[in-house]
Amino acid sequence: MRELTYSQAAVEAVAEEMRRDPKIFYMTTDAIAPLLKEFGPERMRATPIAEAAMTGMAIGAAGCGWRPIVDWRQVTFCFVAMDQIVNQAAKIHYMFGGQATFPILYRAAVGGGTQLAAQHSQSPHSMFMNVAGLKMFLPSTPYDLKGLIKTAIRDNNPVISFESNRLMALKGPVPEEDYTIPFGRADIKRTGSDVTIVALAWLVHESLAAAEELAREGISVEVVDPRTLVPLDAATIRSSVQKTGRLVIADEGGPTAGFSAEIAALATEDAATFASLKAPVKRVCALQVPIPYSPVLESHVFPDRNRIIAGVHEVLRGRGTARAA
Repeated sequence: MRELTYSQAAVEAVAEEMRRDPKIFYMTTDAIAPLLKEFGPERMRATPIAEAAMTGMAIGAAGCGWRPIVDWRQVTFCFVAMDQIVNQAAKIHYMFGGQATFPILYRAAVGGGTQLAAQHSQSPHSMFMNVAGLKMFLPSTPYDLKGLIKTAIRDNNPVISFESNRLMALKGPVPEEDYTIPFGRADIKRTGSDVTIVALAWLVHESLAAAEELAREGISVEVVDPRTLVPLDAATIRSSVQKTGRLVIADEGGPTAGFSAEIAALATEDAATFASLKAPVKRVCALQVPIPYSPVLESHVFPDRNRIIAGVHEVLRGRGTARAA
């Protein structure tokens, strides 16, 4: 099977959907050359640096029967459009009594690892998970990103595609034939029996690397990639934790009121899952600080495979094959 990078898979997904549906158009501050060449300036619109305007324009266009895509580039650029996102896009279908649909895809790059400093290295996905009316995903592979973008474009609700800065150049197999990935369906990237790791985006790959090292110690790790944040596949996560009895959560976001806290709650508020736990839940997150520009300091702030391994050792403490963290 051919391989595409994470970023190429996203552009291919958009191009295929734009060919399929002439009502789709794209807005971003930096025109995407292949889309501009194929679809022209009417459908691939290079906008001024006015994220609030184009975020709001998409809502009006969607209500008039179009299917807009808005690319904020870095997620932090959308913060100037929070009223349009939170008070309008997320609520407008409900406030219209369901009489109109608002199919919008918002795209945003998130996470660190590229030395973009405090403003452009954030992972604020949990902020948006708290807003009713938005769907969202944060995938770890080119295959998953393409399939979820295609699903999002066909959805009749506002959707946010969070895309990892660290993974843009990552290559992976992507089929040439048309496919979509349903929202709300996690993917078990590796099966195991001793510990469940629930991880997002780049940390899925770090978790898989950690699992390989831990296997040499006789520790069997299951790695679960939720893929979509809203809706979230609680059943798959709980089933995995009930099997292994231990849970480690890896997220580039900070721990306070974050994605990791939501996954911990899934495991502890369900009676059967809670009863299966053999150790406290362990979260492996970024430090709750602004992200430094310095590569050394940035690496210190973000979790990696070594911190994940330490987290696994912590939840396995007391088990015969686990060494001290």
